Amino acid sequence: MLTKRIIPCLDIKDGRTVKGVNFVNLRDAGDPVELAKRYTIEGADELVFLDISATEQKRKTLSNLVLRVASALNIPFTVGGGVSSVSDAKILLRNGADKIAVNSAAVRTPDLINQLSESFGNQCVVVAIDAKKINGRWMVHLVGGKVPTDIELKDWVKEVESRGAGEILFTSMDHDGTKNGFANQTLAELSVLVNIPIIASGGAGTTDDFVDAFKIGKADAALAASVFHYGEIKIPDLKKKLKQENIEIRITDENS
Repeated sequence: MLTKRIIPCLDIKDGRTVKGVNFVNLRDAGDPVELAKRYTIEGADELVFLDISATEQKRKTLSNLVLRVASALNIPFTVGGGVSSVSDAKILLRNGADKIAVNSAAVRTPDLINQLSESFGNQCVVVAIDAKKINGRWMVHLVGGKVPTDIELKDWVKEVESRGAGEILFTSMDHDGTKNGFANQTLAELSVLVNIPIIASGGAGTTDDFVDAFKIGKADAALAASVFHYGEIKIPDLKKKLKQENIEIRITDENS
């Protein structure tokens, strides 16, 4: 059985880590380089870095900051925000990213997924999907959840897999920052639709929420931000809990 992964997420705006609720009311959560160092020591399995203002403000991801964060890490590192071409991705990979996350640009130009997969291999391509339930249907949203589309989540998930995505990062906007648990029913439904890993995002509040994401939601990885940034959940404690629940997890010296 593949081990499940715990992934802290650094949402970056103006060079700082920020966190909000339901994608709004952002507050400062610290220096991304210091947080990256801390998560490496604590035993995080991967790190995700999303420049949440890059797409909105039409500027490229802060590649220098990516370089500084990457130099503090010895775990896989995914970077997204403002990636709209193979050349954008190449810069980030050169600066230390292991994987590239695309979101709005992939919806606008789906062939971008094919291009990235063909250029770097599907193991480098993460498609991030922000979705919200509207009138009983999960709909894809863009630009940090600000712009609704008429694309249904399940249709888009299948399409990105067919185009060469190696992983899907699914954020439930209805759950994001609420700390009431992940969208487990939807995660479980997605897991049978595709054969690539799904990262659960949005809603982590307790260690039990992670257990449920893996057991009920069938997620391959679980991502969270504020509960880690503010020390509400310590990664070593979380991994001990998961091990007690017989969930396969990577244990480091720090976790034992």
